[in-house]
Amino acid sequence: MKHPRPDRTLTQVSGFPDPRPAREAEVAVVALGSNLGDRGETLQRAAERLRRLPLVDEVRMSDPIETVAVHLSGPDPDAPRYLNAVALVTTRLAPEVLLGMLHAVEEEEGRVRRERWGDRTLDLDLIAYGSFASAEPHLHVPHPRAAERLFVLEPWLSLDPEAVLPGSGRVAELVASLRTDEDGTAGDQGAAR
Repeated sequence: MKHPRPDRTLTQVSGFPDPRPAREAEVAVVALGSNLGDRGETLQRAAERLRRLPLVDEVRMSDPIETVAVHLSGPDPDAPRYLNAVALVTTRLAPEVLLGMLHAVEEEEGRVRRERWGDRTLDLDLIAYGSFASAEPHLHVPHPRAAERLFVLEPWLSLDPEAVLPGSGRVAELVASLRTDEDGTAGDQGAAR
């Protein structure tokens, strides 16, 4: 039996439409955070797991930064501190599929969802996906609070000085605005939730 050449699509070989139509690669912005266990090792394992996802071409991860935890009641200096980073993930996965895989990676690392904004072994948030936007309850992209979080914006900016958060503007300008915020709370936020 003759096998198709790898560079030929199913449509070219069989004459039928490919049931897996090609999706253009997009850059997804994923925020990583951990404040339980070996935080640095957890972030490294998560980045490696992202690299092994199907239809992921490249993962670039920022250096981690340490931040105070934020709970529903506000910053909690007594809680374990977070390590936060951002990964730029070049992928052909649909946004909802990528989000589902991010949740699966969290579960692999022992994430338990007991309370909103609670301590966690690993938090992976889909911050942006190219210019895609969705306000669906199960898929809110861009992340609704990303423009307020230096622990997301600064690592992202370190990877892409020209970054733009869809609907909010240039990341460099958002960072500058938060840095000059007079109330002093802008830089004291924990992991992206």
